[in-house]
Parts: sequence; structure tokens; C-alpha cells
Amino acid sequence: MVLHLVPRCSARLFWASPGWRRTYTQGASVGLKWLGCPRDTYRPLACRGYSSVSGSPEVMLTPERYPVQRLPFSTVSEEDLAAFERITPGRVITDPEQLEACNVDWLRALRGCSKVLLRPQTSEEVSQILRHCHKRNLAVNPQGGNTGMVGGSVPVFDEVILSTALMNQVISFHDVSGILVCQAGCVLEELSHYVQERDFIMPLDLGAKGSCHIGGNVATNAGGLRFLRYGSLRGTVLGLEVVLADGTILNCLTSLRKDNTGYDLKQLFIGSEGTLGIITAVSILCPPRPKAVNVAFLESPFYVLVETSGSSAGHDAEKLTNVLEKVLNSGLVSDGTMATDQRKVQMLWALRERITEALSHDGYVFKYDISLPVERLYDLVIDLRTRLGPRAKHVVGYGHLGDGNLHLNVTAEAFSQELLTALEPYVYAWTAEQRGSVSAEHGLGFKKKNVLGYSKPPVAVKLMQQLKALLDPKGILNPYKTLPAQA
Repeated sequence: MVLHLVPRCSARLFWASPGWRRTYTQGASVGLKWLGCPRDTYRPLACRGYSSVSGSPEVMLTPERYPVQRLPFSTVSEEDLAAFERITPGRVITDPEQLEACNVDWLRALRGCSKVLLRPQTSEEVSQILRHCHKRNLAVNPQGGNTGMVGGSVPVFDEVILSTALMNQVISFHDVSGILVCQAGCVLEELSHYVQERDFIMPLDLGAKGSCHIGGNVATNAGGLRFLRYGSLRGTVLGLEVVLADGTILNCLTSLRKDNTGYDLKQLFIGSEGTLGIITAVSILCPPRPKAVNVAFLESPFYVLVETSGSSAGHDAEKLTNVLEKVLNSGLVSDGTMATDQRKVQMLWALRERITEALSHDGYVFKYDISLPVERLYDLVIDLRTRLGPRAKHVVGYGHLGDGNLHLNVTAEAFSQELLTALEPYVYAWTAEQRGSVSAEHGLGFKKKNVLGYSKPPVAVKLMQQLKALLDPKGILNPYKTLPAQA
């Protein structure tokens, strides 16, 4: 069972959309009526047209908004471009218009000024690129689908952008064990279709699945909508192929369920956000496709989305109906709807998955992804509404009720340093007081690198910095990210 918290304002926004109608009768006999809206309307984040750079006000350069100094890396020369062209012929991008979107993060809060984008197709090409960059002391910014929330996937200054977009091949799939081996640039939604055709599912599902890459998912240890059911990527990823900062290829792409030989090196790179190595291929365990899926959308003081999956449609529906009858009769839930048809299930999940998109239309969004004890999950939202008052347009909280992950969003007409000062470090200190985490599933990236200490003790931070120095002594991999700057 998966439980998700949906903000009431967002749910009302979607229920008010043309084509939806909710029906409710006494007890648990609730249903969703589909009135003919085009199905493609509900593909969450599939094309990301609303985040397009063209036609929008220019995003401020990151160093102009944040206090960050460029480290003494080299700058790309004509000789470097010639070397890159030999490694990836025809796939060296220097056109400013093509580079513009790759320099700006999805939230349009950060902008770098990279002058070159490389599009390798193989691990060997990535190796040659990093070998050259290591020798020349050129900083490298790995980039997948560029759907991150903390600025980890875009340059801060003029780092070389290394895109995995063309590394999008399935290497193998075992139709008995469900073990998928693929390149890092495979789009999550496309992998989902691939394994579903073979009666399996991906162990993670994200709102950004139409754009995000599996390598980026692993590099950020993305949580997503199936976390409660299938666990984190630290458990479902069986092996990785990674290219280290000096170009060394580390092939730990095992497909074994059990491998107890020495240190589990893949765990160093899961969640490291490209700062220790660039993930080029992934071996991941896919669960069998459930034969029955039920989704309920319920109203009490919050809107709650519940999904169950199992092996018997009748048995599972009966159990869920019994639960719904109890919560309806007790008064805990006042209204709701339930769906078993796959199309209707997708429609209900669209309510949850498109909240980020809806918020982006409300102005500039300050986003916080934190973990809290479940009993304190919404307290920070109420606290901030009082603290910020009219300085914020809206303070919205939603997230993953089952695992205590709150997505806190504060909207304003435009970026405001005054509002940022009121939010930070207050939000992080409040979270630390509850023994929570300042990042539940989106990583630290650029925006949160200096607040790592709110969730990890100094000894742990120091050890992380030592690991970074060991694997990337020149610091060329995704600099200015994940770890706090050292004096």
C-alpha cells in the first residue's frame, strides 16, 4: 500500500478541470467517471513544455544570486574542442542557443555559462573525455534529463556539460529474474514501457519519468512513488558501471542477487550526484507486474491518494472496500473515489504528479524536500504560514505520508532575498530539531550543499570529503555540489 498526501488546493484545481466529475454514494461505493478528455493531457512532465527557456525572462546567473567563487579550473580551448571532436565526432555542441536550455535548471532558479556540451554514446567515450579533462584540469558537469530540484544537474560556471542522452540502450533483460541492464541515459518512462511489455515494472516511478534518466535517478538515489512498496534504489540496484574522474572504467555491473565480496562499491555512487564518478550503466531488479492495482482518492482534513497492488483483483478490491467502508463510517473520510481501470488509475495519479507543474504557474517557488516523523509531518507548513504571513503567496505541503517525506513549497510573485532569509536556515534548523533530514529524496546538489551539517555530524561530513579527495583529487566532477565548501 502506498499513501500520498495531496494539498487540498491542488486537488481542487484538478477536479475543477473540464472533463472530470466525482460521484459518491453512501458507504464505499465510489467511482470516477471519465468524460472524454484527451489521454495525452495527463502525461505528467512528459514534454516539460512549460519549463521551456524560450519566451521566458532570462534566469539570473548562479554566481550573481549565490555567494560562490569559481575554483581554479582551466577554460575550454580550441585544442580541447578539437580533442572532444575526435572522441565524439559530430556530437560536440557549442551553439549558444542549443546550450541555453542545458545551462538552466528545471525550476529556472540557476543558470551556468557552459560553452560546450558533449554527447557520448559509450562508456569508452566517457572514459576518454574524462581522461582528457583530468589531464587538462577541466571541470565536468554530468547531466541526465535535467529534472533535478536542487541544481545538481546544471553548471555553476563554465563546466563542460557531459550529457548521457545518447547512452540510451537496453543491454539485456532476463524475463525470469526481472533483472534489467541498461545504459545510464535510458528515460525512465521508456524503461517502464519496455519491462511492462515483459510483465514486469520498474521499482521506481516519478512525476518526471517522461524526461529523467535512470542514471540520474541512481546518482540522486531518487525515491518516488513506489518507495514504500519496493524500497530505495540502494536495495534494487544490483550493479553499476562507473567512469572515475581520471577516466578509469569501474565495471561492477553484476546481475547477481547475492554478492558478498568485499566493500559494496556501488553504494558509494548511488546518491553521490556525479561527484565521485559518472554512472554509465545500471543493473536493476524489476518486480513482477502486479495483476491487480487499486487506487483510492480520499478527502478528510487532507486529500490522500492510496494505491494497493497484489495478485488477485477480487481479493484486493474486497479488502480495500472494507477499509474504505470503515473510514467512511467512522467519519475519518468524508468523500472519495476509487479506480481499478488502468486509465483511471493514471488519471488519479496525475493529480499527484502534476502538483509541481501547477505550483510553477503560481510564481517563483522555494522548494524543500525533507523527512520528518510522521506525527510532525504537516506542522512546519502551519508554522511557516504564520511566520511568513503576506510575504508568501502560498505555503503548500504535500508528499509521501507512508515514509514521512514532506515536499514543502512556498510561492511568491518573484524571487525575494527577504523571503529566502526568512526561510533559511529556519526550515533546516526546524527539521534538525525534529531529528529529520534536510533532504529526503532529491539530494543536496548546489542549493543544499552547505546545510549537510544539519543532518550529518562533522565526522561524517569529513569522511565524505575524504572520499571525494580520494576518488576525485582534482575536484573536477560536478564541483560546487553536494559537499560544503572547504576553507
